[in-house]
Amino acid sequence: MIDHVSIPVRDLAAATRFYEAVLGALGIIKLEARPATVGFGKKYPEFWINLRPGLVAAPADSGTHVCFRARSSEMIDGFYAAALAAGGTSDGAPGLRPQHGEGYYAAFIRDPDGNRIEVVTFTAAA
Repeated sequence: MIDHVSIPVRDLAAATRFYEAVLGALGIIKLEARPATVGFGKKYPEFWINLRPGLVAAPADSGTHVCFRARSSEMIDGFYAAALAAGGTSDGAPGLRPQHGEGYYAAFIRDPDGNRIEVVTFTAAA
């Protein structure tokens, strides 16, 4: 249904480094770079970061929310660790979220610009 998503960032070079580390844990790589935008994906750019130098970081109760699908809970754990190591902040440690459905395993982080990034997989029922 959705072909691609883009989010705003204040510093394109810093955000590129952040997302290369974080999305790399999910097998998503930088595929295209232009002067004011960078595209990430597996086969084609599906996730874009766009330079917005005047951007004010989003407060904790707002901002963009994007969710990526992972193949395993281990990938989510790796994503979360990479995000924290690269300067992101926790917005929900990896774990089951039964309020979202059986086997819903996810982690939530905030990037340095305040965008909320989630990664989810569905585990087998315990």
